[in-house]
Amino acid sequence: MKPPLLLASRLPATLQDMLAERYELIGPVLGNFDDAVKELPAADLARITAICTVGAVRITPAGMAALPKLKLISCLGSGYEGVDIPGANARGITVTHSPNCNASSVADLAMGLMIESIRNLPAGRDRLKSGTWGGLSAEPNVPLRGLTGRRVGIFGMGAIGLKIALRASAFEMEVGYFNRKPRNDTLYGYYASLLDLAKWCDVLVIAVRAAPENRHAVTREVLAALGSEGHVINISRGSVIDEAALIEALQTGVIAGAGLDVYEYEPKVPEVFFGMRHVALTPHVGGATSEAQRAMEAMVMANLDAFYTGKTPPNPVVL
Repeated sequence: MKPPLLLASRLPATLQDMLAERYELIGPVLGNFDDAVKELPAADLARITAICTVGAVRITPAGMAALPKLKLISCLGSGYEGVDIPGANARGITVTHSPNCNASSVADLAMGLMIESIRNLPAGRDRLKSGTWGGLSAEPNVPLRGLTGRRVGIFGMGAIGLKIALRASAFEMEVGYFNRKPRNDTLYGYYASLLDLAKWCDVLVIAVRAAPENRHAVTREVLAALGSEGHVINISRGSVIDEAALIEALQTGVIAGAGLDVYEYEPKVPEVFFGMRHVALTPHVGGATSEAQRAMEAMVMANLDAFYTGKTPPNPVVL
């Protein structure tokens, strides 16, 4: 008999097929997890020992309490912000994730958004569409400052941040960073606060993990410090930026532009962004490459297989 596995989110079909070969899948339960899980049959509640989910799904001690035998919460992807980690640990529940699998893919997109924002490519596309880019009626090309020689400040020098730093260096950009503490394995300049980093750089890249202490870390003051030639690139989580302050800064010229893959209230995106010619937008696709997906799925399977065979899962969340 296959062991039961509760799905707390819709998962990629490839992963779900692999899971179905080894486990008896229950769910997915959708919507508010704490409420939805209580609607499961009592017989299922009494025997579920593991959950497979994504980090954005909110799982609190109340939801965990409905599953008396729960011992593992396995997250697809590096994020785990929705899971109450202290609450899980207090109940003897291990939380795992799949870190670093998508670092290269997310860093690639960060550079793409950076180029699109700094070179104002959305406005260029509009000029092509309107037919005002050539001939006697052409709008004059306004030279823009490029990437070379710019200062890139990276907020969060983890696996993704390091990949971004390497790519930015290849573009002949100067790199600095702010982290919880300095890294001893890099020569990039360290700044003691996010505000200090914003004052120094003219491209601020958000690569920090989602966590309560990082909510609205990028404030009006930080955006003002970035300055009128500055750009903000976010491939982390929308909650890290005060979105209302960002919109105001873009509307009033406090900063020059932005490249956004994430939004504060996903999947809702403020309509005002779509009318801004100096903002590059993508629908949270930073890690959406086939190679990243395969690596994340393999890590989920490794965590689950270890758990079900009585071994220590290889990728626990450690705060």
